[in-house]
Amino acid sequence: MGFDEMDVDTIWLDGEFVDWEDAQVHVLTHGLHYGTGVFEGARCYDTENGPAMFRWEEHLDRLYQSGQPYDIEIPFDREELTDATVELIQRQDLDSCYIRPVAFYGYNELGLNPSNCPVQVAIAVWPWGAYLGEEALEEGVDVAVSSWRKYSSSQIPTNAKTTGPYVNSVLASLEAKDNGYTEAILLNKEGNVAEGPGENIFLVRDGEIYTTGLAESILDGITRQTVITLAEDLGYTVHDGATISRGELYTADELFFSGTAAEVTPIRTVDDTEIGAGTKGPVTDEIQSKFFEVIDRRTDEYEDWFHYV
Repeated sequence: MGFDEMDVDTIWLDGEFVDWEDAQVHVLTHGLHYGTGVFEGARCYDTENGPAMFRWEEHLDRLYQSGQPYDIEIPFDREELTDATVELIQRQDLDSCYIRPVAFYGYNELGLNPSNCPVQVAIAVWPWGAYLGEEALEEGVDVAVSSWRKYSSSQIPTNAKTTGPYVNSVLASLEAKDNGYTEAILLNKEGNVAEGPGENIFLVRDGEIYTTGLAESILDGITRQTVITLAEDLGYTVHDGATISRGELYTADELFFSGTAAEVTPIRTVDDTEIGAGTKGPVTDEIQSKFFEVIDRRTDEYEDWFHYV
């Protein structure tokens, strides 16, 4: 769905609410040329207690932390960004939506060093359903191991959510879709499993859960943290610092993706190899069911994960 087909007409830009069409930057914006920006993807859910932003505080933490390696000092405090986002959702009259804050070096000069460029900040919200498709949540997705490797944290900080390096994810995603797959899995420079283009990955073996550790060149996903907590609270043993070889993917009992966009999505095949029974496995199903129970607020648990609009 294109933005012009959606009932959204306002964006918050540098402290002001502006018309969607007027939210523009100069073509010589530093972030456009060099990818010097940081961003977040968060969700507001239509819960039984009303619209609520999910784990918003954690997303804000990561936004500010992502800016640190690049000297991106966001010229608004947490309360200002929170108030702006809440008002934006209210103005658009949305019960549920995707939330995209972005901070980037703006227009001044085009040398590589951005220190003389202003930091600009924008927030947009729009309706967005299941990222990999509604049927993917039940049926699972077909994925392929990408020929593109995930960059190393010795090259670019992988714990920062930076705009420019996402060309790595774009290449992997394009390759997968061009070859008839829904999504990709990237290996790191050592050839071990890193993550999906926009998702973390979980493996189930003999009733225990494994997910690639932070040293494997991954983003520490907030949904990843959520799944780890839910799984442990359900009684599972979770190995959250795992190194997973490519070969382990094909022999896993279950595999699934996690992410703000992907939520909890089963993986049914990798490189045309059926995973487990080729359907959503029982562990994935239990975790996914618990996840949706939590985000719909059909339970009183984890109340502190929600910021009500």
